[in-house]
Order: sequence, then C-alpha cells, then structure tokens
Amino acid sequence: MAVRAQPINKGIALAGSAAILVVALLVLAPVGALFARAEGAGGISTYGWSVVRFTVFQAVLSALISVTLAIPVASALARRDFRGRGLVLSLMGAPFLLPSIVAVFGLLAIWGRSGIFSDILASFGAGPLDIYGLTGILLAHVFFNLPLVVRMILQGWAAVPVEHFRLAAQLGLGPRPTFRLIEMPLLRGVVPAAFLVTFLLCMTSFAIVLALGGGPKATTVELAIYNALRFEFDLSSAAMLAIVQFALCITAAIVALNLTQNAGFGGGLMTARQRWGDTRLAFWQDTILITITLIFLGLPMLAILFRGINGLGAGLPSGILTSLLISLGIALTSAALAISLALALAHLIDSLRGKFGKTIEVFAFLTLAASPFVIGTGLFIMINPYFSPFALALPITALVNAAITLPLALRILLPALTRIRQNYGQTADSIGMQGWARFRLLTWPQMRAEIGFATGLCAALSMGDLGVITLFAPPDIATLPLVMYRLMGSYRIEAAAAVALILTTSSFTLFWIFDRGGRLGNTS
Repeated sequence: MAVRAQPINKGIALAGSAAILVVALLVLAPVGALFARAEGAGGISTYGWSVVRFTVFQAVLSALISVTLAIPVASALARRDFRGRGLVLSLMGAPFLLPSIVAVFGLLAIWGRSGIFSDILASFGAGPLDIYGLTGILLAHVFFNLPLVVRMILQGWAAVPVEHFRLAAQLGLGPRPTFRLIEMPLLRGVVPAAFLVTFLLCMTSFAIVLALGGGPKATTVELAIYNALRFEFDLSSAAMLAIVQFALCITAAIVALNLTQNAGFGGGLMTARQRWGDTRLAFWQDTILITITLIFLGLPMLAILFRGINGLGAGLPSGILTSLLISLGIALTSAALAISLALALAHLIDSLRGKFGKTIEVFAFLTLAASPFVIGTGLFIMINPYFSPFALALPITALVNAAITLPLALRILLPALTRIRQNYGQTADSIGMQGWARFRLLTWPQMRAEIGFATGLCAALSMGDLGVITLFAPPDIATLPLVMYRLMGSYRIEAAAAVALILTTSSFTLFWIFDRGGRLGNTS
C-alpha cells in the first residue's frame, strides 16, 4: 500500500526544504560554533558543575511539585460542573501568556518582603517573607506550570469514556478502586510526559532565575552563560555550559515528544466527567481545592493590575513608547517567521507522512531543545569576529524568538492540516487544485482559526520574552521586558508596575487580535 496517493507537490517540497534549511542553520550552526569554541577550553570548572547540578535539581523539584499539585486539581475540575467553569479553565491558560518578568513582579507583590503576606505577618509581629533563591524559583515555576499540567491531565481525562465511571458505580466500586482501575492508568500515560515537558520548561526559564535567583548558590546554566558573556566575556566557558544545556534539554525533549505523540488535544476539555456515587465530603474537598488554586493564580495577576494602574498615575519612564514599538516589531516579525516556517514544514510533513514526516517533525523540535540561550550563545560566537553582536540585537532576537515558538506553532497547525487532507484532499486532487489556489480556496478557510491562534500565541510569547535580548541589547536599546527588569533592579517599583501593566496588556491584546481575527466569519 502506498504511503501517499499523489507525488509531493514541487512547491511544497521547495518551501519545506527551505524551512528545514532555516531550522538547521538556526540550531546546528550555533551548536557547531559552540563545539568549535569549546575545544581546548579545559572542561567545566567545579563551580560550573555545581551550577549544572542546581539547574537539574530545581527543574526536577519544580516539575515534581507542579505535577503532584496538578493531579488533584485536574481531578476536581474533571468531575465538577459549575457556573463559571469555562472561565476557570481560561484562567488556567493565562499564566502561559503572562510575560515571565511580569509574573515575577506579581509574585513579589504577594509573597515578597514588602508583599501582602509579609504585611500580614508583620501585623502579628513576625518577620517578612524572603522568596529569593530556590524558594522563589520553585514558587514561580509552580505558578507557571501548575495550570499547564492541569490542562494536560484534563485532556487525558476527557479521553476516558463516561461509561467507565457509570459501570464502576453500578459495580459498587468506591473512590479508591475507581481511582486504581480507571484513573491511575490514565495518569500513567499522561503524567510522565507532563513531568518531562515541565522539566524542560524549568531548565530554560532564564527570566525567573535572573530575577529571583538570589546569588551564586541559586544560579542555573543559562544565568551562568549570561554572566560569562555579558560580564566576563569568557566565550569558552559560555560555550561549554551551552553544550551541557543543549545535551540535557535535547534528551528531555526527545523523550517528551515520544511520550506525547499519541496524546489527544482539546477533546471534551470543557465538559465535566460525571461521577456516580459522589459524596458531600468529596464535593467540599474539590470546592476548596479549586478555590485555593484560583486564589494562588489570581492574586498575582490582580496585584499586577492594581499596582500597574497606580504606577500609571505616577507617570511613565522616558522612552517607553520607543521600547513598546521595538517589542511590537520583534513580536510581529518573529510570529510571521514562525508561522511561515510552521506552515511550510506542516505541508511537507503531511505530504510525506510515515517515518520521513515524523523525522522532520522531531528535527523541527530541536529549536525547543536548544533553548534561546544555546542558540543565542552560538550566534554570539559566530557573529563576534566579524560584526558587533550588539548592533544586530533586534533582528537576532526576532529570529531566535521565531525559532523557539516554531514547535508550538507546528504542533497546532499540523493536526489541522492533516484533518483537511483527510476530509478534502482527494476531492482537491481530483480537480487539480494545487499550489496557491489550494491554499487560498481550501487550506486558509478551513484552518484560519488555528493559524490565528498560533500567530497570537507566538506574538504574545515573543512580546514578553526576556531571554536572548539580554545577551545582545546595547544600553540605548531595550524591549519592554528589559526596561521592566532594569527598573526593578534600580528599585523604581512604581515605574516597573506601570511597564508591567503595559506589557501584559500588549501581550494579551496581540493574542486576542490574532485569535479573534482567525475565528471571525469561521463557520467550519
């Protein structure tokens, strides 16, 4: 049996090959430069290995806490149907779009030394909270990753037929046997992948560690790379650390991709799964758990809103409009590039299918494994002998942001393109509809919602990124996240709060414009 009914279109092959070449240049060339620079460097120092150990330790611990807390929260949301449940699930997605440096600001407003809970403790004569160091890193990671893991587990729960729970109730099975026989197999399939994805995200969360690290004892590999490049200009040490980071991340990414390749996305996510034989005690346990989770996620976002409004009243720092325009330019450029690459790769993967298509998909995910700092460090080493890397800060930032968001866009667009081919492919082939006409008349109308959603995500994530820009930005050029970080570092809290509100509003507005635009007039 043939793998495909028609030969690959030349345009698809050409565009897909060009996208593969771009990905190869963005990943393999910088990694090659790292290996070349690391030759003869003498290996990693004792301090360097301590940084590696702390990086892995905090990532494992963050992922473990996030997954452990997410399981009961997901279980409560899966079996409870209540007014506002859709809004609660939407709130679960908000931290993913929230810029990291803004989230740190919100967490400090609640849990910091001058935060709300420290003020409450002071009223009882107790000392203020100190969340810098490992405690703050774990807190911020759980804030970001708990909602993500909850959504992943809910997607798995939606795949369990409701008849299984009805049969368990008819057989008189209590909560423990039901959990062991029905829910535990589900968790075995979902939790390992969720853990590895969370581990990978925690390995590459530069902004959180930069703001909350708290000194040499709480330094990750990416922060050590940043220090080596920006303050010590030790390219060999930076290269060695980047190679270690790449090895750790690519291992986690490949394993996670293999574990998540058969997972479903979105089916039944908004529908509660009824449980028969429920008890009032279980109802109140779920209610309290959902309420605590909402308070934990909602308080920092409310603090960002109220402090930002007060900060606007105190006035904005100079040059904020220029930084806003720079951030918007980077976000729109990187989103356009990421979507273009994702569409080209998705068409090629869908046309090839089988092992060849899967190989290309795995290759595209190398950009996620490489992390912004691995790619950025390699590019810095490649450019430095010929040009000033600081003069190319903005285009490099847009390029790296596009590379990092490419796997996300590809994972959103590829299933939609496959669905279109399965439903309409034979009809389109039979009438000779190919090339631009096929995209304009068939592909675009059928998947404009997915394209809008993916574009909004890529633009919002790029808008709030505080990563590679810190390596390349000269003192007179800054994005909004970098401006905010500098203001926090100089203790200009009111100005930082105003910038945080502008940055958050801009990120969510970008996402809303593209997501809403993709769904307008969509009747499919």
